[in-house]
Amino acid sequence: MIRKLPHNISFKLKKSSKFGSKKTVVDGIKFDSKWESERYGQLKAMERGGIVTDLELQVKYDIVINDIKICRYIADFVYKEESPGGEIKEVVEDAKGFETPEFKLKKKLMKAVHNIDIYLSKKK
Repeated sequence: MIRKLPHNISFKLKKSSKFGSKKTVVDGIKFDSKWESERYGQLKAMERGGIVTDLELQVKYDIVINDIKICRYIADFVYKEESPGGEIKEVVEDAKGFETPEFKLKKKLMKAVHNIDIYLSKKK
C-alpha cells in the first residue's frame, strides 16, 4: 500500500504478519516463519544422516466430505521415518509457534477424513 503525502512524498507501508512471524528464505525457498526455516534445516540434516527420507515441502491435502470439498490443508513437511520397531512410517508435520483455531480444526479433519495424525513441531 502506498500512501501519498503532500508535496509528492510517498512511502510504502510494510504489511506485518498476523502472528508476528518473519518470512525467511533458505536455499532459495521462502518460508512463512523463521521457525519453519530452522525446522527445514534440521530435517535436511536428518535426511543427509539417513534418519528421514523423501522430504517434501508444502504437500496439499483436500478435505472432502460427501463429495464436497470443505477445505485444503497444506502440510509444511512430509517425510518418511523408521520407527524403533523397524517399520517405515510417513510423518505429516506442521511447524507452528502456537496452534490457531483454524489449525486445530484442520488437524481434526485430517484425522477424520484421511486418518492422518499431524505432528506439530514447536520451537523449544
